[in-house]
Amino acid sequence: MAPEKKHTTAKAPSQKVDHLRFHRAYEHLAPTFGSDRFALQAEAFARFFGTPTFLGAQTLIVVIWVCLNLFGVTHFDIYPFILLNLAFSLQAAYAAPLILLAQTRQAARDKAQSDADARHREALAVANSERQAAAAQTTEQIMALLEQNTRLTEMTKQLTERIESLTTEMHQHFVRKAP
Repeated sequence: MAPEKKHTTAKAPSQKVDHLRFHRAYEHLAPTFGSDRFALQAEAFARFFGTPTFLGAQTLIVVIWVCLNLFGVTHFDIYPFILLNLAFSLQAAYAAPLILLAQTRQAARDKAQSDADARHREALAVANSERQAAAAQTTEQIMALLEQNTRLTEMTKQLTERIESLTTEMHQHFVRKAP
């Protein structure tokens, strides 16, 4: 009967890695302008300013505005289009601070991200140094074991030679005494 082979698989404990562990230290920081609804809406609005949808819609409104007034369909803003100019000025007056607000909030997020990344890189460097030190220590231990093994092998060789020598002497001694 052949002995049964037991398959044992070493399972590493399933530990969930918290990939954001270096970012958690910054969770308590409130954004520069807070997390209130106004700041979030202002940021969303400022982001909308740079989209093709906004630019296309604004262009369409201006074209319709100019065409309605030039072709006489309506006369609420005649040729120098002062009301349209006022609308653009008003839009610019609100857009600039909202864009600056969004940029400031993004800069704060980028700084927190950068700090967390730097801490992560530092932790990786420390872990790498520890692994290198452990590898060097293991190498030293292996070299010591190899030296010890070499000495033991030499001792075994000497003892084997001594045993062979004694065995030869005993054979010669008994051969002489044999009648």
